[in-house]
Amino acid sequence: MRVLLTGWASFLHGEATAGDVLSLRAVGAALGQAGIDHDVVWSPGFRPGTRHLPDAPPGDYTHVVFACGPVHGPQVRSLHERYASCRRIAAGVTVPDPEDPAVTGFHRVFPRDVFPRDDGATPDLSLAAPVAKTPVLGVVLAPHQPEYGGTGRHDEVHDALTGWVAGLDCARVPLDTRLAHEDWQRCATPDQFVSLVSKVDAVVTTRLHGLVLGLKAGVPVVAVDPVAGGGKVTAQAKALGWPVVAAEDAGDAALLDARLKWCLSTAVAPPPAPSLTGLLDELAGSR
Repeated sequence: MRVLLTGWASFLHGEATAGDVLSLRAVGAALGQAGIDHDVVWSPGFRPGTRHLPDAPPGDYTHVVFACGPVHGPQVRSLHERYASCRRIAAGVTVPDPEDPAVTGFHRVFPRDVFPRDDGATPDLSLAAPVAKTPVLGVVLAPHQPEYGGTGRHDEVHDALTGWVAGLDCARVPLDTRLAHEDWQRCATPDQFVSLVSKVDAVVTTRLHGLVLGLKAGVPVVAVDPVAGGGKVTAQAKALGWPVVAAEDAGDAALLDARLKWCLSTAVAPPPAPSLTGLLDELAGSR
């Protein structure tokens, strides 16, 4: 017996959701524990350099297992055509139409739900998959800042920084300090924003208030100044006694790795509030 494990994440024009991939992981783990030889195929758009459907000849397998997602459409039907010589099984799937050839082409279907029937649903396969927790990084990028003229390096710094973040084993959460009352994707109050920042493990930012509010929330910050020679991020970091990466060093992945490692192992106490005595004295003296 040799099983080819497939799902929507296997198709060239499919999609790889977290639940789909975890379901494939769960089935793969179960097959491995049972001592069943198997291969998993992935979309080249999702995981280039791995085994794809064209690399899995039908003659090499006795069974095809399709895990998770809705069973419908030409891509699922193409599995039946390509692997007609194999026994085909669907597991943990949604069945929108029991009469669809994409469904009836399987020798056996273990559904998680069937429509329009209401004869009970089963828990999703992703619940059986082992998962490992990774750091959660909040990413706050500054907009173009014309006040810095030709010293602004925002585009190249952001390209380097986001390229670095994309290669990390972490969960990435784009954050925006701009507030909006009618846009559900943004916070409406600064209290909401600081509360949101407090939930991540570290902040990566090129914005002054990404640095300040990260530290205010007790979260360590990888601060990168997007201005050559240093701008307000560098000045604020100096005022707060916090390290900053210069624009010229934004492409140094080893430096960023070291800074992030330090941040993830560092406890942060919110910085002291600045004094407003001078302002109050000035106002009092001008009455």
